[in-house]
Formats: sequence, C-alpha cells, structure tokens
Amino acid sequence: MPDSENPEFAALNELEAVVRHVSDELAMWRRRAQKAEGDGPVPAGPREKTAPDVETAELRRRMDATRTRLEDLLKRLRFLEEQASVREVR
Repeated sequence: MPDSENPEFAALNELEAVVRHVSDELAMWRRRAQKAEGDGPVPAGPREKTAPDVETAELRRRMDATRTRLEDLLKRLRFLEEQASVREVR
C-alpha cells in the first residue's frame, strides 16, 4: 500500500500540518507581545494595569497554552513516527 493511502501516514501528515500552523501562530503572537512590550516607556514603581498590560498578560497566557498544546502535539507526532518505524522494521 503506498504511503499516501496508509491512514497512519495521512494522520501523521495532518498532525504535521497542525503543528506547523500552531508553531506559526505562536511565532505571530510572540512578535505581537514583544512589540507591545517595547512600544512605550514603562514608568518606575507601582502603577495601575492599563489596557496594553492586560492585553500583554492575555497574550502571554494564550502563548503558554499554545506552547503546551504544541508540545503535546509534538509528543504525539514522535510517538506516531516511532510506531511507523517499528512497523517498517517488521
């Protein structure tokens, strides 16, 4: 059976596309967060949280959640690759 017809390879290709998409999105959010952090001067001492601060905190939370999901997907991808290589050896 050619690789393109094997359901495991189809799932692996789909997972790889998802990981690539999540990675690209994570990079975009990271650039936005870095830009937001560098846009204005930060006054010394305690201050009230402003809208950009809240947005930056939300972006960080979302980046952390995305990073966790990406790591989980990478673990699954490695597992599927290991399973595919084991089956090839047999």
